[in-house]
Amino acid sequence: MKYKTTGESSFFGDFLYDQVLPHEHFLVRLRREVDWRDLCTGLMSAYKGGGEYGPRAYAPDLLLRYLLVPYLFDISERETEQLVRVHLLAKYFVGLGVDQLPPDHSTLTVFKTRVSKLKAGRGYSTFWDKIFSKVLEEAKQKGIVLGSVQVIDSTHTTANVNLVKEKDKKEKGTPLRDPDAKGGVKRMETRTFKTKQGKKIKVRVPQTIYGYKTHASLNASSGLVTSITTTSANESDTKQFIPLVNKDQKKKLNTQAYAADRGYDDGDNHYHCQTKDIVPAIALKITRTKPIWQELKAVPLYQEALKLRYRIEAKFGEAKTRHGFSRCRYLGLSNYHVQAILTTLTLNLKRMMTLTEQTHTREYCIQPIFVRT
Repeated sequence: MKYKTTGESSFFGDFLYDQVLPHEHFLVRLRREVDWRDLCTGLMSAYKGGGEYGPRAYAPDLLLRYLLVPYLFDISERETEQLVRVHLLAKYFVGLGVDQLPPDHSTLTVFKTRVSKLKAGRGYSTFWDKIFSKVLEEAKQKGIVLGSVQVIDSTHTTANVNLVKEKDKKEKGTPLRDPDAKGGVKRMETRTFKTKQGKKIKVRVPQTIYGYKTHASLNASSGLVTSITTTSANESDTKQFIPLVNKDQKKKLNTQAYAADRGYDDGDNHYHCQTKDIVPAIALKITRTKPIWQELKAVPLYQEALKLRYRIEAKFGEAKTRHGFSRCRYLGLSNYHVQAILTTLTLNLKRMMTLTEQTHTREYCIQPIFVRT
């Protein structure tokens, strides 16, 4: 298969880049140290005739890097085209020559759609999950050691809809903009109210959110996300514990304990861990008073694993504040799953570069000089 010529190996490509770009920069290292072609093996089957018919296509690895740019910089796909047009480091990362224009932003939509339709093979729900697993395997090959404690938790993402309009559509019986999005309880919070007599009372009320959930398993020592599942916001956390454990088991992780909060305290989850000789380091509800639960609390690994739960909260915070994961980019659960995969893929690639770096590279270097118009 012959791909569209990008001019990367010309004077305005590798030679000029070598003269002006800092070799220790995050984007330069990310481009050179990751085997992008291996990640994209099999993607050409998404094109008619394997890409042998019609005009030459852009190489799949170029499009994958191009697709990661809006997640790295927290910008839209339309803004991505503008950024790559003028940002030298971003242009190098994508794989274009200095004098070349980037593909139209609509190319990213076509690429996402084609990859999403591909059959990933046994053990993967989508081809995106396969790419995600390949990045984890590459991290292992680079010598990154995954620890024995996994942390499981979930985070909410707000749907890309107007709630007032969605409510009006529901009352009128017209189709919703995002029918897969549901309302769920984010957390319980305490509010103070005044009675008619002027007395202040405190009431526990639910803080609701309309959208989706990402359930993730994080390796506590390395900081790499190993598995994710996505659901509507009204789905219970409890039901996603076993699927995440099973996904991790397929990756042959050396896991000895799973840490989680009280939302995952369920008999089935405890039993599933015990059948695999794994310590269920799940925070217990106050009703767990039998001796068997006290014995579990006394296990040293249980106590140590519970102290590591904060690390996944920090990872979710990074995803939302730096990579736009607080709000959905697309509509529908299947498209939200793509966003979740690409966001966690971005987090893992950043973490890989941090763990393997030889010289100190600051994260703020990836922030572009970019003005929204």
